[in-house]
Amino acid sequence: MSTIGDRAEAERLLSAHAVRDAANAMFRLAEANGLPQWGLDLSRMAAAADLTAETVRANYPDLKVPFHARWRHFSAGGHDLWSEAEKPSDPVELGRAAFNLVIPSVLLDAGAGPGWSYRDATGAELSRSEGLGVASFRMWQSGALDDLSAVNAASVAEAFQVSNDNPLVGVEGRAALLRRVGQAVGEPARLFDIMAGRARRGFLAAPAILEVLLQELGPIWPGRFQLGGMPLGDCWPHPVRGHGLVPLHKLSQWMSYSLIEPLQWAGIEVIDIDGLTGLAEYRNGGLFIDTGVLLLRDPVDERIGHPVDSPVVVGWRSLTVALLDRLAPMVRERLGVSARDFALARVLEGGTWAAGRRIAREKRADGGPPLTVISDGTVF
Repeated sequence: MSTIGDRAEAERLLSAHAVRDAANAMFRLAEANGLPQWGLDLSRMAAAADLTAETVRANYPDLKVPFHARWRHFSAGGHDLWSEAEKPSDPVELGRAAFNLVIPSVLLDAGAGPGWSYRDATGAELSRSEGLGVASFRMWQSGALDDLSAVNAASVAEAFQVSNDNPLVGVEGRAALLRRVGQAVGEPARLFDIMAGRARRGFLAAPAILEVLLQELGPIWPGRFQLGGMPLGDCWPHPVRGHGLVPLHKLSQWMSYSLIEPLQWAGIEVIDIDGLTGLAEYRNGGLFIDTGVLLLRDPVDERIGHPVDSPVVVGWRSLTVALLDRLAPMVRERLGVSARDFALARVLEGGTWAAGRRIAREKRADGGPPLTVISDGTVF
């Protein structure tokens, strides 16, 4: 039987603040050599900051960096597919239509694996997040995402051009996730209505976006922990935490960042964007391993696959969140920009995600992450 205390703790864990709090606790343990799997070399943070700042300048010489969001992945063959698409002229309906596109697209964005690519009608051949973004956009454009409860593995495989020669990781997991969204909320635009209803005088805090997503979409995550009858999503145990859990909420925060612009298009000003955290995923996390900030204590861990709920992966992801908070001011200093003008969402986009991908390509022929994670397509 659940207790009021359990529900209060569940509500606490379903927040960006809890992600940051747990990440800082893990960081303090790592600093004190208290994590069995990971060591820290903070003298290498300067190298990580240098690489990130250099990457920002290469990608955005004018330093006009957009937010880290799914909208950056709807381009193919020199075409901005969203800007060219038919869409509502009414601001509110535009926001609702954007939710119907971007929420399924984010959920389809878990790692593709190194062997998959997508050939678009523009002639562009794309892989990884860019390919997943364009494939999901075309799926939305075709009407195949109009009823999420009807999506199945075959329809995802067809839309994403999956074959024996073009394998995509976690096809069934992705399809099942979309079906559960349809069962939980109907059309994603309903979440726009909820968030718009929580805005006060035209303002909505970014952490409130995440809280709505975690509350409304909690039932969609398979086989996850529950507390007080509330599903906790991307939240995992770690031996050093005792009975406590480590919340991460990566896909939900990636989705939150991606919903900022649709809300703004509808006339809702999103504030406290840095109230969200950095994303606990393999590009950001890979940056810290590949620059030598994070050190695996057991070399065997470099050569084997790790489940997403393993102490190695949970620790890696949580430390990534803490390190991103510490890296961001170092990057801003190198760029000569302020925190007010250069939110963490811009550091990620400009940024740590791109720098993580860049150094991965330099270090490994396939450009994959430095740590192999066994995933069902619903975490990364």
